[in-house]
Amino acid sequence: MGSVLAAASPSPAPAAAGGQGVPGLVSVPPGFTMPSVSSVPPGSESDQQKADADSPLQNPGTYEECHRKCKEVFPMQMEGVRLVVNKGLSNHFQVSHTITLSTLGDSGYRFGSTYVGSKQTGPAESFPVMVGDMDNTGSLNAQVIHQLTNAIRSKIAIQTQQHKFVNWQCDFEYRGQDFTSAVTLGNPDVLVGSGIVVAHYLQSVTPALVLGGELVYHRRPGEEGTVTSFLGRYTGDNFVATLTLGGAGAHATYYHKANDQLQVGVEFEASTRMQDTTTSFGYQLDVPKANLLFKGTVDSNWVVGATLEKKLVPLPLTLALGAFLNHRKNKFQCGFGVTIG
Repeated sequence: MGSVLAAASPSPAPAAAGGQGVPGLVSVPPGFTMPSVSSVPPGSESDQQKADADSPLQNPGTYEECHRKCKEVFPMQMEGVRLVVNKGLSNHFQVSHTITLSTLGDSGYRFGSTYVGSKQTGPAESFPVMVGDMDNTGSLNAQVIHQLTNAIRSKIAIQTQQHKFVNWQCDFEYRGQDFTSAVTLGNPDVLVGSGIVVAHYLQSVTPALVLGGELVYHRRPGEEGTVTSFLGRYTGDNFVATLTLGGAGAHATYYHKANDQLQVGVEFEASTRMQDTTTSFGYQLDVPKANLLFKGTVDSNWVVGATLEKKLVPLPLTLALGAFLNHRKNKFQCGFGVTIG
């Protein structure tokens, strides 16, 4: 069950500054949407030890992970009621049932499944991985991930809305001893002449400093363009500072771990297209003895929010409460969630 649960619970990141943003991309032009890109796990322990012996620099990870440490501190917005039931059928197969009741969005039912193969590349990594879910209208989200070698991972993701294909994406990622490179192809259409190509590169300069960049090329009838951005990340003993600069704007995050229970983060986003800037402060408080996890946030738009998660040990039950208040627009929303399994 360990490998199944690890593959079935990704942590998607919020949209980046400057575009309509989707997880894994810094800036996507209006009208384009793409699924998130997963990262490549390190190789086996023996391979990693050999790499450490040959090079003093470590692998920098992936481009989309650079801001993730700070973003994980912020609470996710909740609205309505959500019930999730997870059921493990075997060590390789798990299913889930999700019922959502909402006054703002769509209410409905989703069925999800996860399959993890028997090719083990680490203590909690096995391939291939197939993840999918379908709602009551027939819309499907599916991903197939496979580790080709110790350094190369491939992934195919598709999205359908009822009987129509909405998005599909294919990517390859390569991890060296001190660098990571990735290429993503999204929504290619030879007949119409449209699509998106994204290239990422990260390089460890020192044990603490990582530099890299992103190139996004998009084309569709009547529109063609390229967006570039550069990234720098500095990692200290208990903090991570990351800055992204590009034609779409700027994105800066700072993460600080005060102690084992308290973590804080500050995020700054500036969009050249929207001519808007936002600064957010978030914190996460973990109380292990009470099985409580509390997250809170406040930003420069006077939006205040918080979530509270409580695990009812020894029962496989997790309760979640969330509330967000926009003082400027005088809007309030709250949510309640129950997860079984």
